[in-house]
Amino acid sequence: MSKVTVPKALAVQYGIRPGDDIRFEAAGEVIRVVPTGKRTGKEGLDINARLRPFDAATARQRIRDAERQERLGDPRGWTRKERYERGRPDAD
Repeated sequence: MSKVTVPKALAVQYGIRPGDDIRFEAAGEVIRVVPTGKRTGKEGLDINARLRPFDAATARQRIRDAERQERLGDPRGWTRKERYERGRPDAD
């Protein structure tokens, strides 16, 4: 068993006291430090409950994108049809 020093602000925030056991979990490209006996927040949640915040954020982003497009309109200043007809010798 090794001893690890945890910054005081983090220890207070997460309720880690001297002598408490902690474990290290791989989380992609980072390491998550979890006090033993405490939940990481994902245990017990089914996949739908875990994805709900992501789905809500995606919906909010789609609304923002639609509002932005509505506000800005077509930034080119011409329609697709006009773009292809422009400069043709038979165009009026």
